[in-house]
Amino acid sequence: MASTPSAERLRQITEAVREAGRIGVAELAGLTGASEMTIRRDLELLADQGVLERYRGGARSLLLRGEEPPFALRAQDGLDAKRRIAAEVAALIADGESVVLDSGTTCLEVARALEHRRLTVMPLSLHAVNALTGAPRLTLLVPGGRPRPGELALTGPLTLASLSALRFDTAVVGCCGLNAENGLTAYDLDDAAVKRTAIASARRVVAVADAAKLSRTALAFVAPASALHAVVTDAAAPQEEIDALTAVGATVRSV
Repeated sequence: MASTPSAERLRQITEAVREAGRIGVAELAGLTGASEMTIRRDLELLADQGVLERYRGGARSLLLRGEEPPFALRAQDGLDAKRRIAAEVAALIADGESVVLDSGTTCLEVARALEHRRLTVMPLSLHAVNALTGAPRLTLLVPGGRPRPGELALTGPLTLASLSALRFDTAVVGCCGLNAENGLTAYDLDDAAVKRTAIASARRVVAVADAAKLSRTALAFVAPASALHAVVTDAAAPQEEIDALTAVGATVRSV
């Protein structure tokens, strides 16, 4: 068994521990097909990331059912799909535009896709600020705010004031859940407030969501699906949800 952790295996372990509350190493090995030694290494990694707590012979979850997994874990999950989504979003943005770029792992890939473009960009996370620092043709605007630990998403009244003072051509918005019935939703209430203000400050709104998010609804409501001009998702997105989003006025692009 390779020593490098599999992103898919880590996701399976995280979900199994969260669903069960606590679960043993042997059961996780049977679920994933990995050796118990590999599972123990994976559990140590996830414990370091704050996803779970180890005990002798197993692990217990530190994440509640409605909480978002840590940024470091999500960053490697579905990375190819996120990069395809990012490339499609970059193609929708014309040189010279002003762009507000949301926090999250997919939006971080969008930042990387925009690095060599002639644009004005305000990222809403320190991860994306770092990715765009030194970009040769790009004008970088850095908002105020308080970074959330790990996520490094900027939140609070200083972030809201920075957004309210400007008008952007395009807002690229991430989400924790998106569907026609419940709209765009987020796990964190402060993050939801930032997303709402970003949407209000932009002429056009492009939502980015991998296929799994189209079947989820998180706690905090951000905006109805009708507020979105475009949704960029991956090819695994269910056709019935694509049709429902199209029916409320969003242009859906599957990549």
